[in-house]
Amino acid sequence: MVTRREAAQVLDIPLEMAHRHGIPSRLSEAELGELLDNPPAWLLQSKANRTGKRPVWVQLTCAVCGFSEAARPKKWWPEFTYVCCAHHEARDIPVLGPGLVRSVYDGVGSRFAGIVDAAVPEA
Repeated sequence: MVTRREAAQVLDIPLEMAHRHGIPSRLSEAELGELLDNPPAWLLQSKANRTGKRPVWVQLTCAVCGFSEAARPKKWWPEFTYVCCAHHEARDIPVLGPGLVRSVYDGVGSRFAGIVDAAVPEA
């Protein structure tokens, strides 16, 4: 059995769309396979409408402990150098390289902080 969230990830659609189109809260592997093998018109249309600019789901993996989860990317997320669980100490995060400045973004996924290491702007 797979959950609606897992099915949405496999189908590469938002969870809201899965709910709206009647995908049950739990479905069998066979039912999911049938959706993949014979997609309904709404699923075909959804895939046809994609611009490819932003993924529907991303896999977030902690650079420190390896914990991983799938999440819907937000518009405000920059391109992260690393993500790590918010409870890790700063000393646990990979060392900042020379000539770089670090920015930390809280509230990424359910438990992560996003880290962006960028070149120091020239004055």
